[in-house]
Amino acid sequence: MPDPTTDPSFNSFLDVAPEHPFPIQNLPYGVFTPPEDSTPRVGVAIGDHVLDLAILTENDFFSEPQIQQERPFAASSLNGFMALGSPVWTTVRERVHTLLRADTAPLRDAPSLQSQVLHDRAKVTMHLPVEVGDYTDFYSSEHHARNVGTMFRSAENALQPNWKHLPVGYHGRASSIIPSGTDVRRPCGQTRPNDDEPPVYGPSQLLDFELEMGFFTGPGNPRETPIPIEETPEHIFGFCLVNDWSARDIQGWEYVPLGPFLGKSFATTISPWVVPMTALQPFRVPSPKQEPAPLPYLQQEGNWAFDVDLEVDLQTEGMTAPTTICRSNFRHMYWTVCQQLAHHTVNGCNTRPGDLLASGTLSGPTEDSYGSMLELSWRGQDPIDLPGDDTRSFLENGDRVVLRGAAKGDGYRVGFGTAEGTIRPASCA
Repeated sequence: MPDPTTDPSFNSFLDVAPEHPFPIQNLPYGVFTPPEDSTPRVGVAIGDHVLDLAILTENDFFSEPQIQQERPFAASSLNGFMALGSPVWTTVRERVHTLLRADTAPLRDAPSLQSQVLHDRAKVTMHLPVEVGDYTDFYSSEHHARNVGTMFRSAENALQPNWKHLPVGYHGRASSIIPSGTDVRRPCGQTRPNDDEPPVYGPSQLLDFELEMGFFTGPGNPRETPIPIEETPEHIFGFCLVNDWSARDIQGWEYVPLGPFLGKSFATTISPWVVPMTALQPFRVPSPKQEPAPLPYLQQEGNWAFDVDLEVDLQTEGMTAPTTICRSNFRHMYWTVCQQLAHHTVNGCNTRPGDLLASGTLSGPTEDSYGSMLELSWRGQDPIDLPGDDTRSFLENGDRVVLRGAAKGDGYRVGFGTAEGTIRPASCA
């Protein structure tokens, strides 16, 4: 039975244009403070407004015992709400959807209540939506893995022997996850620009973005109790945009034999709105055929890739407006989010509410769909052209990078907002 909260026939009593990223079929969650108050709370984006769930709870619109006892919306993160589990997520989404519909009266016909619970989205301050306890970054786009493998090895040996047998990943640094709009200082570290000379210390010269999607886990699983792949959807709360900034020269020198470290841990930007798994259900599509067939614990039924258009805009200090340098799609995932989570826990690793798992760079099959400067400029050998006769091989100081994403439905769009940041000069001691 179709989910009524994603039914394109429903409209909000608020004016929401068809191309708007936050229609009633989306209803993403975020943490905000209104201009007249300094207390963070949980809200839902609807058109150009933010619906205040904390005030709605105070007015008894959520009578469920778990919500009344835990008060998860009067909080500075979504973690408490995530911990309550899928049945509560469903109840809240359905309640919010009903309140915002054009054919229901409780909020539509209550202007005094509207003035309390609906905030102008342009005037609120958005915060990091989740207190991220753990962060894992995967490497799940075959196009990206083949591009990088070809650059550094050869086309014949582009993929490592394990790549088509398991979702390759590494544990990143949660403390440096930052909200969209936060500047990123160029990192300092060791590099070895000349293989015949000792390493040097200084600012990274090969700074890059990585176009990714991420998902947040819900209640979590006890240690030593893996999540079976058929149960993984119940543990995925929602999705966001991720820019896992990368210092390619620092990473290239340090990563042998243990993998990414300082070249990745200086900053990871995420979008402020978390789009629920339910909102993306209409956009599920087949993922690439997996050959050889994965082991049984990674085998799943149904379509678990998502048709979400993604793009990256770049604006240099000399440009008056950003220009799009990459157009890709979330469907370019060899390993699905369900397989990622099942593999992550198969050894008994426990996840907790608010853990972030990211896709890895989402590159497509064409040159304009490559999700990093490393690929777009092919390791710096073919700089990309920008307006005004400018070029880029990697990011320079003052460059602003903006990630966008949206799934396109029947007369509506499900958007993610933006994940953006501007590069500031290094400060090397």
